[in-house]
Amino acid sequence: MRILCVGEALVDLVCERPVSSISEAGAFVPHFGGAIANVAVTAARRGADVALAGGVGADAWGGWLAERLAAEGVDLTWFDRREDVATPVAFVTVDAEAQPSLTRYGTGSAAAITGLGDRLLEAVDACDALLLSSNTLVGEEERAMTLAARDRALRDGKPVILDPDLRFARWRSRSAAVEVVGPLVERAFLVKCSADEALALTGELDVEAAARSLVAAGAAHVVVTRGGDGALLRGGGLDRDVKGVPARPVDATGAGDAVTGVLLAALARTGFYPASIAAMLPDAMAEGARATERYGALA
Repeated sequence: MRILCVGEALVDLVCERPVSSISEAGAFVPHFGGAIANVAVTAARRGADVALAGGVGADAWGGWLAERLAAEGVDLTWFDRREDVATPVAFVTVDAEAQPSLTRYGTGSAAAITGLGDRLLEAVDACDALLLSSNTLVGEEERAMTLAARDRALRDGKPVILDPDLRFARWRSRSAAVEVVGPLVERAFLVKCSADEALALTGELDVEAAARSLVAAGAAHVVVTRGGDGALLRGGGLDRDVKGVPARPVDATGAGDAVTGVLLAALARTGFYPASIAAMLPDAMAEGARATERYGALA
């Protein structure tokens, strides 16, 4: 099964030592970045047939990213390099608790999505499942295209996976983000989110209650990650709690993307057999823990 991943690729310039602010960073090292691109690469490394819909600029950094995506086996049929946009770059610093802070420059990813036009729906038609996140929902035009892609996939009975990846700083307010992203839970085959995202989307005060609320809102299956405390799976009669995996974290940037990528590969390999989520969740959490032990989202 081919999975269409709709989202951004960007360059993460990472300070590879803990600092309390960007003013303390003495040097930055380029790393592959973009949440959905990270997921696509992780899934491709595990044998999944994945395509990335989006694009970058026709500049040096855009070439750097495109070459790496191609080398990883990600289908770039619907991934453009455009003369009229600049490839986005993010400066990333990490504190002593391995928590990243990101300062982003450039809006090329949004322009690349909207530049696909009707080709985005063609991509949905050519693939067997769809992965979405909030990162293509902030602007009105890219939101309209993303929702149209979702509607097309649901119309044709194709599984839709939602990884909210809520970055509230991009939005007018937290409530604005929840108002847009919340309705996408309905009819999702899988919602994979962090504990903070689950609480934000549901208004619940407890992670267990939040997971149950997401299922009640229409998600077939819900995975909520809790960092070192593990993860829980609810929905479809597959209730499971997975323990956390010990790690020595230096950078938590790519942990959630790694989890999603492993689950996506398992679903692709099994034709979206629901039990594969439960079977592979421990491995996904282990991969997420390993991702925190290096700087940058991908090794």
